[in-house]
Formats: sequence, structure tokens, C-alpha cells
Amino acid sequence: MSNLLEVNNLKIQFTTENGVVKAVDDISFAIQKGETVGIVGESGSGKSVTSLSIMQLIPIPPGKIAGGEIWWNNQKGECVNLLDLSENEMRSYRTNEIAMIFQEPMTSLNPVYRCGDQVAEAIILHQKVSKAVAKEKTIALFEQVQLPQPERIFNSYPHQISGGQKQRVMIAMAMSCNPSLLIADEPTTALDVTVQKAILELMNDLKKEMDSSVIFITHDLGVIAEIADRVLVMYKGKIVESGTVEEIFKHPKHPYTKGLLACRPPLEEKWKRLPTIDDFMEVEKREDGTFQLAEIEHQNSIQPISKTASFARVEQLAQNSPLLEVHNLKTWFPSKKNFWGTPIEFVKAVDDVSFSLYPGETLGLVGESGCGKTTLGRSILRLNSVREGQVIYKGQDILQLSQKELRELRKKIQIIFQDPYSSLNPRMTIGQAILEPMQVHNLFSSEKERKDKVIELLETVSLSANHFNRYPHEFSGGQRQRICIARALAVQPEFIICDESVSALDVSVQAQVLNLLLDLQEQFGLSYIFISHDLSVVKFMSDRMLVMNNGKIVEAGIAEEVYAHPQNPYTQKLIEAIPKGII
Repeated sequence: MSNLLEVNNLKIQFTTENGVVKAVDDISFAIQKGETVGIVGESGSGKSVTSLSIMQLIPIPPGKIAGGEIWWNNQKGECVNLLDLSENEMRSYRTNEIAMIFQEPMTSLNPVYRCGDQVAEAIILHQKVSKAVAKEKTIALFEQVQLPQPERIFNSYPHQISGGQKQRVMIAMAMSCNPSLLIADEPTTALDVTVQKAILELMNDLKKEMDSSVIFITHDLGVIAEIADRVLVMYKGKIVESGTVEEIFKHPKHPYTKGLLACRPPLEEKWKRLPTIDDFMEVEKREDGTFQLAEIEHQNSIQPISKTASFARVEQLAQNSPLLEVHNLKTWFPSKKNFWGTPIEFVKAVDDVSFSLYPGETLGLVGESGCGKTTLGRSILRLNSVREGQVIYKGQDILQLSQKELRELRKKIQIIFQDPYSSLNPRMTIGQAILEPMQVHNLFSSEKERKDKVIELLETVSLSANHFNRYPHEFSGGQRQRICIARALAVQPEFIICDESVSALDVSVQAQVLNLLLDLQEQFGLSYIFISHDLSVVKFMSDRMLVMNNGKIVEAGIAEEVYAHPQNPYTQKLIEAIPKGII
């Protein structure tokens, strides 16, 4: 066998309460030595399950390999079918020859062990060396993946380091035994664009240095363009298109691929709304449970908004009195205390920030993790203790209100959090979750009216009445985010803070949620502060943009102008890090 890996006619099924689900449906592909192959598709397309089958990590039951072969050209020159190996035999291949970087490093790293010990453990197990040698090798790996202060990171627990640093620890662990194949499953999802760029460059460098092959799994074709040689596009368990990066980007053939490419917010133009997968194809379910795909003749009716029109809109909005005014806001957290417990050093999360928001406006707030943007949003809502400053909402200083007055005001100001699953009570149906704020604020005259309003809100966010009695775990990530939007709308707010509300969603679902937020703004006259680390998304959504770094606003202006002519070096760095794809 000339290929490093060959997957032939692979079929994977899962038994569920609703019957058998074909997670991977008769797919075949090959990986050559030294090659990077990108597998792209939405959540549920089968891409992660495919990678887990190579590692023999499919949970059995409910999972089942229903057919196929996975041939591996091992380091001894032998060709073996991985599916024929016992668990003990397979263990010698994991990390040693085939390694994997998982999507969420916090759940992949053991929280009760130091980072260095977890990497050293893999080295001791596979290379049969002493603890001292393993520690030395681990620190060398930490240096190789460009972790600052490798000795400190070695002795740190996972919660003591940033998301980007945790991902680098996972890469170090995966590369610890010089594997022939590295499988990276969504390794940059929800990371800052600058951290994402650094991780992609690091993986490229390590691949060349170690002469490894890579399977890179993601939902973002823009990221694939930065790292892959070839691309496989997966949809509902099947590979619907494959080719070189240039072929996929410049001449996509399948409607699903065309839709994925179109869903990404454009960088050079501003559109009124984003195309979605549904604009390119429709899915019909056959009687046997399989799917029939039908391409739609896509007519691009979405016209770009001219810069003149964008500038005119901002000027028109600014003619009104501000809805929100923030003056010299400071939110500091104590980082060091003296013997008597008095704080003597502070983390200045928000440090003397001032800005205004006008009725009907979307104000984008962008910056890397740790810049203070989420703390600023929470401080405006008084979810954090503020050191000093003013937050004036319609002439009232929110920071001076009593608890009773604040509770009354919360009907008008709402927040949509980053992780919809953790912000929904798993023991409450989604109908109850949306109904509860109406009960708290005594809205509407009867339970029937409230329930009717919940159903109306579900339909507003493209869900249905029969979802009322379902629980959060029964929905996808995009659906859960729609539920959280419906809950925020339940109290008829005027102003919503969207805190990283689309950062972990598939690009296609992200496009749907962004379009929904714009539709709701037009329908209800809402004002938004839209917080994100993704400058391309903020540019698409916002009228004006604030760029935040180290607790301060370092640049502000009309969104398109900030993108086209960034003045601050930090803004320039953020823009330069955005995956551009193939131009």
C-alpha cells in the first residue's frame, strides 16, 4: 500500500430511541505521507465520528462499525486493518503512530493533574523512559509549541492557563511520540483569530519538522484554506465533494459546498444579510430514512451595502439622543492582597472606558480573550461590581439604582450568553425557560396569554409550538441559541448584549442566527452591543465598532472604516489574522 492511510467503504451506525442513525454512510478516502487533508462539514455531518473510528474510539454500544476497512501502513512497514485489532493492540498505535487533538482542551485535559505530568505520562508509557527524562522531553516540547515559561506551564493545572495555551499543551501531547498521522478535530474553534493563526502556523511547522500527515477537521472552509492540501466535504454521513483547496474554493460543484463558502461573512463588502445553506439546496427525506438533495438555482438577490449608505445610517442614528452612555467605567479585580486582606494589586479588566449607543444601533465590541469585553458587557448590566464610573440608560445611572429599580429595568436590557447550553436549566423544558421571565416580571394577565406568547416567540426564531415541552439536550447548538434569543425577547427588551453568541456555531448556523438578529432588530427596533473575537462577524453585524485591548478602547469608528483603514497596531494584527481563504 503506497498510502499512509486508506479508508474503504466505512459505515458507522448509532442506535438511538428513534431508530438507527447512519452517522457515516459508505465513505472512502486516502491520506498520503506528508499530506494535510481537511474534512469540512457542519455538526452532525460525520466528520468527527470518522476520525474517532480511525483511533478506535467509537463508543460501542450505542455505536457500531457496520462495515468497511481502515488500512494503516505502520512504522514497521506492515499494512494492517485497524478495525481487526484488539483494544490492547490498538493502544500501541494511539499517540505512538496516530495521535489526536480534540476540540475542547479543557475537557481533554485532566483537571486534577498538572499539565506537564499529563504530557510526561504519554512519553513514559510509549517511550519507556524515566520520569526525569520525560520531564526534560516535555519541557522541550513546550518550548517547541512556543508556550511561554515552559517550567511554569509544566507545573500549572489546566484551569490556570488560557484556552490557547491549553490547546498548545494538547498539541505537545499529541506530538510527543512523533506520530505519523495527527488528527486535529476542530482544534481552533472558539479561539481568538490571532491565537487561531498561531496554532495553524505551529501545526504547519511541526508537520514539516516531523514529516507527519494531518487530518484537519473543521466546519470553517476559511480555516481549511490556510492549512490543507486537499479537502473532503461531508454532509449527513457522506463525502459529497473532494478536491484540492483551489478546486473547492474556485470551482465548487456541490450545492452544499457552495452554501458553506457563501455563509462566511464577506470581508471586502458589507451585505444586508448572509446567504445560508437553504439558499442553495433543499433536503427531502425518503421513506427509508435516507436523504434526497436537490440543488436550487441560486439567485444572489443579496446586494452589498455601499459605504455611503453605511456612513449615512450611522449619521442618522447619531441624530437621536443616546440610549446608553458609558462614562469612565472601571472594573478592577484584586490580584494580590496584603497580610490584612486589603487588595494592593489589581487586574484592570475595564479601565476608564467611555462610549455611547444610539437607539436601533448595533455597536460591535471586538478583541482577544482577556481584553475585558465580556467584563464590560456584564458591568453595564451590573452583573459585576464596578469600581467607578457611570452607566446612563435613558437618563438613569444604572449603577445608582436600588435592587427593586434594577429589577424593573432588567425588562428593558437583556443578555445572550456565549454558551446556550450552560445558560439553560437542563431540568426545565424550553417552554418553561421562556415563560419564567414573563412570570417574574408579571407580564400579561394569564398563563394562557404567556404560553401563547412563548409559542409566538418560538415561531419568531424559526422553531415551532411542538418544541414547547422538549428539554435543552434535545436541540442542536444553533437551536439552543435561538431558544436563548427567544427567552431574551420574552420581556420585550429595547437593548440586548450579545456576548460571543455565535462563536462556537457552524458557519451555516452562524449565518442563520446573525440574519435572525438583524431581522429582530428591524422588527422590534432593538439596539445591540455585539461582543466577539471575530472581527469579520463584528464588521458584518455592526454600524460602529470598538476595539478593546487590556481593558481600554484602543480604536473606535464606523465598522467598515475601521476594517478598511485600521489605525492601531492591535487592530491591524486582528485583521491580518482573519483567515482569508483562496482569493
